[in-house]
Amino acid sequence: QLQASGGGSVQAGGSLRLSCAASGRTFGSYGMGWFRQAPGKESEFVAAINWSGGNTYYLDSVKGRFTISRDIAKNTVYLQMNSLKPEDTAVYYCAADSYGTVLRGTARYWGQGTQVTVSS
Repeated sequence: QLQASGGGSVQAGGSLRLSCAASGRTFGSYGMGWFRQAPGKESEFVAAINWSGGNTYYLDSVKGRFTISRDIAKNTVYLQMNSLKPEDTAVYYCAADSYGTVLRGTARYWGQGTQVTVSS
């Protein structure tokens, strides 16, 4: 089970840190990632990290602003979001599976969403 938290409402330029805590099984050997879905739009990939944290991949529009990281001991993945823009407004979901599967958006394990709202 994946539990996402940390969403909220901020003004443009602000920061939030999302967390996704895994329970019930260890995801230490899995890739993990974040996706988002804005109202009226399809879900899109945001960021992913492999099991060791040595490989990361980002949506072009968030590069340099968002950072994905993980704490294997805590079975938790984070998404630090800085310089937020109104277009970042969406429900954010975490996912876990093999790294490649996460990148393709076909992960088997998904958390519930957490709302991020950025006002101008």
